[in-house]
Parts: sequence; C-alpha cells; structure tokens
Amino acid sequence: MKVNINNSVLELIRGDITEMRTEAIVNASNAQLVLGGGVAGAIRRKGGHQIQKECSRIGATFVGGAVLTTAGSLKARYVIHAVGPRMGQGNENGKLKNATLNSLKLADEKGIRSVSFPAISTGVFGFPIQRCAEIMLQTSTEYLKGQTGIERVVFCLFTNFDYEVFANQLKRQLPNQNNDTDH
Repeated sequence: MKVNINNSVLELIRGDITEMRTEAIVNASNAQLVLGGGVAGAIRRKGGHQIQKECSRIGATFVGGAVLTTAGSLKARYVIHAVGPRMGQGNENGKLKNATLNSLKLADEKGIRSVSFPAISTGVFGFPIQRCAEIMLQTSTEYLKGQTGIERVVFCLFTNFDYEVFANQLKRQLPNQNNDTDH
C-alpha cells in the first residue's frame, strides 16, 4: 500500500527489513545499542560484526533517541538505531513518537532519501501493535507534510497481521487518499 504525502511516498510492505534496498533501515534498538535478538539480531547476523562494532564505539543513546551506523553487508547503506520504549516505563507513547521523529530527523540531517522502519517496540518490549501503528504512522505523515528531503518512508512489517493493522490504521488516518493497495 502506498500513499503520496507532499513530495514523498509512504509505503507499507510485508517483508524482512534486512532485505530492504532503501538507503537506511531502522533497527528497533535498546539504549545500550547491543544487537541482541529480534530485528536487531537479524540485522547483526545479516549485516556482520561491523555494525555492532560501530554501536559499541557510540556507546549508548536515550529511549526515544536515534543514532546512525553503516549497514555492513546489508542491502541498505545505513542503519538508524532507534530506541523505543519498554511497556511499563511510563510515557511510552511519547517515547515511541520521539524514536520515530528522531529517526526521520537523523535521516534528513544525513541526506538520506529513503528509510524503512519496523514496528518499533512491538516485540520483546511489549508495545501494542495497534498503538504502535497509530503513533508511528501519524508521526511520519506529519513529518512528511513539512520540509524534508526524504522521498520515501517504508514500514516493513514482518507478519500479515502487523501489515493489516498498519494498513487499517493508515486508511483511518488518511481516508481521502487514493491508496495503491499492491503489497
């Protein structure tokens, strides 16, 4: 599913984020930037040890923050490591919004024109997928309505269920858009 927002495209696909050919992919990271399990583990396995070496050199970032490394042997050029909230930390919605927004701002600062996001914090961090879709899509569409060099934002969802949740949420948020529903 694709929608046009100003001079950008927001797209939903079902797939494996480590296979994305966007300039950058977003890693759902922890604050210590340790590439353990889930999306981060898949990125480490496919991208190689260089990504973890760069994360270790950076050290850490805050919940809601985002940092950039190269992508090792992945198809993307960069990995943006965004730290989403764990359920029970407090202000989870605001922290997820900040992780999304800071990833987009970092991409713009670095001249990155295409970026792929996973559903941040919905794995072991326990964030509800419906709330994730609402916050991440709203934050991204608002950002793309402003001044940005980002031409394409992709939400790469691993399961059919996650894809459907994001697709239904996007239809609710942008009901008058002419959605291209190929996926």
